[in-house]
Amino acid sequence: MRVDVRHAEERYPGGDPAAGIESLHAFSFGPHYDPDNLRFGALIACNEERLAPGAGFDEHPHSHTEIVTWVVEGELTHRDSTGRETIVRPGDVQRLSSAAGVRHVERNDGPEPLTFVQMWLAPREPGGEPAYGIVRGIADSTPYAVPEAGAMLHVRRLEAGERTAVPDGAYVYVHVVRGEVGLGEARLGPGDAARIGGARGAELVAVTGAEALVWEMAAR
Repeated sequence: MRVDVRHAEERYPGGDPAAGIESLHAFSFGPHYDPDNLRFGALIACNEERLAPGAGFDEHPHSHTEIVTWVVEGELTHRDSTGRETIVRPGDVQRLSSAAGVRHVERNDGPEPLTFVQMWLAPREPGGEPAYGIVRGIADSTPYAVPEAGAMLHVRRLEAGERTAVPDGAYVYVHVVRGEVGLGEARLGPGDAARIGGARGAELVAVTGAEALVWEMAAR
């Protein structure tokens, strides 16, 4: 089992702070090109986005990407070219399958700051028709499958001192949303992540109350 811990301060900064947009990228992104950090398993982006009230991303295109969004605080307004308009709140899992091509808008139309984590996965097969789905208030015991990318998302909410198993898998990615957790000898805080290759028998131990997103991914 190989564990590669990446701390929040190692993320690439992006966005447009003057426009109320702050972005932190875990993988090679935009002008921050790193040929050694292009993907892990199916995961090609894990972006922390912070939008001030009234700020957002104007309509822009995507293709051949599974886009999964988790709101940490605030409310995200989503609109796309399939005709969907949705408010995404903490605890909801939203997925936009961009397939052969889709355009969308993401905004903070609420009065409070918005923080969300957006994760992009490469599908096994390109093309197809765009699709949209949202699960409201997903429970810890209900994994969210993205079969197009051979991936499964597990949400873990832990009390201090609680332990939870990390799924065994060829590729497992752990992103800490809030609180602190231990993973073997490592301690991870908000925005920290661990990339685990050949995961077997690993577990997370909550140092404080914590929330983590755990991707279980098949071999590429």
